[in-house]
Amino acid sequence: MKAKEVRDLSIPEIETRIEEEQDQLEKLRFRHSVHGRIENPMLLRTKRRFVARLKTILTEKKAQANA
Repeated sequence: MKAKEVRDLSIPEIETRIEEEQDQLEKLRFRHSVHGRIENPMLLRTKRRFVARLKTILTEKKAQANA
């Protein structure tokens, strides 16, 4: 999902998506630490960056709503 697509979502939808992505990231980290390998180690980086992107857009939307 690109940043432009995320900006079309509402604030509650973004918050829900953040929770889902963080849950998936936790599971990937756990699987990586226990098994030592996951199918695609770049997925950790991708998920982490996507969560950061979501949080940034959420902050922007909240600032616009308060202005």
